[in-house]
Amino acid sequence: MHLPFLGPRHKKNGDAALTAGSEAFSSDPEALAALLSECELLRSQAERAGVRLDGSPASLEALDQMAPRWRDDPETLPGLGHDAGLYLGTVVVRTVPGAGWRIRPDGEPVVRLASGRAVEVVPAGQEWAACGVPELSQLYAEIAET
Repeated sequence: MHLPFLGPRHKKNGDAALTAGSEAFSSDPEALAALLSECELLRSQAERAGVRLDGSPASLEALDQMAPRWRDDPETLPGLGHDAGLYLGTVVVRTVPGAGWRIRPDGEPVVRLASGRAVEVVPAGQEWAACGVPELSQLYAEIAET
């Protein structure tokens, strides 16, 4: 994930910039959660389909039921998958005790569970957007029970 507010990523100082940005968010996890929950493209698609994204597990089930019209648009598919992963992570962080966002050193957001397990939600969202499986609600159920 490219976080433009962290500054430009150059070969010389890119890792230092990401580390500094990650450290800034570790002191304000609510700001990180708010940023990662935006998911504008997914929200736009969901709104057009009459699906309300309220941060609940039920909203993941509603997303799973949407007709996947985005699969016909190769420009929309990657962004929508990314947003779907972030939205899955948002629901986990809001509803699973002890879960929280972390930014890996490479800049990718992951959900860290109370057990210490890190869940890479973005690749899961991309798979869901591309093929529909695994379903977001199924992924949530698997994550929530650990």
